[in-house]
Amino acid sequence: MEARIYQPTKTAMQSGQANTRLWVMEFEPEAAKQIDNLTGWTVSGDMRSQIKLKFKSKEEAVRYATNNKISYNLNVPRIRKHLPKAYADNFRSDKVK
Repeated sequence: MEARIYQPTKTAMQSGQANTRLWVMEFEPEAAKQIDNLTGWTVSGDMRSQIKLKFKSKEEAVRYATNNKISYNLNVPRIRKHLPKAYADNFRSDKVK
């Protein structure tokens, strides 16, 4: 049983940083998903793939994994550099083209 601890990235459909502050722990799938012949739906017998635990900090997630003897991979996100811009900068006279 292996878990992945990460901080989710923002989706392409949002400009803000909503839902990116929490740390998430998900379990890696133990078995491949299969297609049901009758319905055509994707099925899996792996119940752990449905579990997604959220934590306020990286330390809490790591502590939970070590206390419950869960091996984990920690994915630390790269820090995004924010360059503040103003709409008025598009109309500056000294703008370099």
